[in-house]
Amino acid sequence: VQLQASGGGLVQAGDSLRLSCAASGRTSAVNDMGWFRQAPGKEREFVASTSWNTGRTYYADSMKGRFTVSRDDARNTDLLMNDLKPDDTAVYYCAAKSAVTRNFTYWGQGTLVTVSS
Repeated sequence: VQLQASGGGLVQAGDSLRLSCAASGRTSAVNDMGWFRQAPGKEREFVASTSWNTGRTYYADSMKGRFTVSRDDARNTDLLMNDLKPDDTAVYYCAAKSAVTRNFTYWGQGTLVTVSS
């Protein structure tokens, strides 16, 4: 499974940004898609995920109400981020959870989001 993330950029605080992740390859081996981020000097953290089977979505507490994750039948996923804050500055990664191991096994290359104050 290959993942290609896009949509990052430089925005101002309060702006919105949509990230996209295109999945290709053996996508039938994937059951969930997720987003993680890593800010400078910090560990990678979970942002949001969505289940292909149920459509359920999951969010980190600090992203609830501002971020929305969605997916389509082709196992592509988007992350809509509203009311961005400087603390949201990070490299954002999309990831896919293996249907076998049930871990986020497949990772995209990351896309940089910079939020200026």
